[in-house]
Amino acid sequence: MAPVQAEKTEFLNSLKPENVEPLWTVMSAMVPPVPQPKATPTVWRYKSLRPLLGEAGRLVPAEESERRVLMLINPSLKAPQTTDTLYAGLQYIIPGEVAPAHRHSAFALRFIIEGDGGFTNVEGSKMYMERGDVILTPRWQWHDHGKDGNGPMIWLDGLDLPMFQAIPVNFAEHYKEDRFPSTDVEETPLKFPWKGVQEYLDAISGDHAIFDYKSKEKSGAELSTIVGGQAERISPNAKSAWRQESSSFVYHVYEGHGHTVITEANGEETILQWEQKDTFCIPSWKKFRHVNESSSQTYLFNFSDTPLLKNLAIHRVNSDI
Repeated sequence: MAPVQAEKTEFLNSLKPENVEPLWTVMSAMVPPVPQPKATPTVWRYKSLRPLLGEAGRLVPAEESERRVLMLINPSLKAPQTTDTLYAGLQYIIPGEVAPAHRHSAFALRFIIEGDGGFTNVEGSKMYMERGDVILTPRWQWHDHGKDGNGPMIWLDGLDLPMFQAIPVNFAEHYKEDRFPSTDVEETPLKFPWKGVQEYLDAISGDHAIFDYKSKEKSGAELSTIVGGQAERISPNAKSAWRQESSSFVYHVYEGHGHTVITEANGEETILQWEQKDTFCIPSWKKFRHVNESSSQTYLFNFSDTPLLKNLAIHRVNSDI
């Protein structure tokens, strides 16, 4: 070893006891030329997960689970990460059960997948669920879930839980009873019925349409400071426009079947095949487009971390594609 190199090695070894490290050896990794998410594009197939949800309902009583959920964990990450910044899970509740009332720091939304007679109560507003509805649970508001009638209720949970891995200030509080006092409501700023969303999408001409979920209380505002939502329509046998953003996305297929083409920075392509009720994710800064392979309209729902990035002034869109 050359004398200078030996001195450098000795110098670097002397830093660790002082709890310091050199920036220059990791600079390119910490400030890369393009975003480097750890998440990988992944599909969670409902046909495979639906029987597992049923088994969870049979084997795990509500009083043992509090929230009976199968987390959708990215194979390149660990719980609770569906992407680097977003969490998704499939929640399952059966007739007569109560998911007991609690409140927490995290924001949550629900996209209803299957069943009827299910309800969510948020701060006393009891909202019945129908397929395709989006229901919001703002931060630190009491909420519980229940199920009337026959058959199970299944929905997709979307939360900003991964953020709290870096900012460890999340906590929850349990209500003194299983259910928070409530009254049935029809119209509420916390619920977005699918019927109106689809009517909006179908009224737009062209092969691809997007509906942005916006706060009903604050005109034009995002759903939360971190998580936003969209619904999309793709015409029969048509394609969406290419899209590339610093946001990461979790998609759910409301109706239809097709695939998503994802192009990496090196030109390599990944194809995600999906069908009705599947869920898939697209990490940050991936160039992608959806392709409808069916002879009828395809409808997709997504939630993303776009509001978080916009609020931090770090949201970027590649408009040259």
